[in-house]
Amino acid sequence: MEPTLTPHIKICCIASIDEARLALSHGASALGLVSEMPSGPGVIPEALIAEIAAAAPPTVGTFLLTCKQDPPSIIEQQRRTGANTLQLCDCLEHGHYDHLRAALPGVSLVQVIHVTGPESLEEAVQVAPHVDALLLDSGNPSLAVKELGGTGRVHDWEISRAIREAVQVPVYLAGGLTPENVAQAVRQVGPYGLDLCNGVRTEGRLDAEKLAAFVHAVRTAGA
Repeated sequence: MEPTLTPHIKICCIASIDEARLALSHGASALGLVSEMPSGPGVIPEALIAEIAAAAPPTVGTFLLTCKQDPPSIIEQQRRTGANTLQLCDCLEHGHYDHLRAALPGVSLVQVIHVTGPESLEEAVQVAPHVDALLLDSGNPSLAVKELGGTGRVHDWEISRAIREAVQVPVYLAGGLTPENVAQAVRQVGPYGLDLCNGVRTEGRLDAEKLAAFVHAVRTAGA
């Protein structure tokens, strides 16, 4: 994909309708709604995910973050919550993507690639033809307690850039993004979208000042 200097913004770990409204009022085009995870911040009940997803305007991406790896469980979870996008935080077998598409027409599939080293480029290239977008994060699924997001760590952006250049689907960049480093991330990686949770929060709550600073940094990065 070609680089993007004015990327979309996805605010993750949305915990209420008020947080969703705050994110959207600052220009976010997508909301991340975290279901049960083995570790990490932002988990909320599925009933609340469904409430937030139903309240969002139809043009907004409502991303259901799921750690499930079998299609029947993922399908049931999407139907309970009504999110219009599945963010698959752990790896799936390739045939599973076809199963999801057949069962959930109109629901977008975004596969998370945890950038742990050069091998992540090969993984991304293999997965990209089967999904609508990739999201590059800094977790570690190989740990005894899997890290599937929300680590607050920055990974190697050179690998992220190589992935963006090698695939033909949009790429979101996540992992340790803040108002202070996002301009560099945009210039170095050129992602279609940016995804963050901790970088715009204070004591776990979405912070309007940090959010405004982040958006300003993004909008001026390409200048």
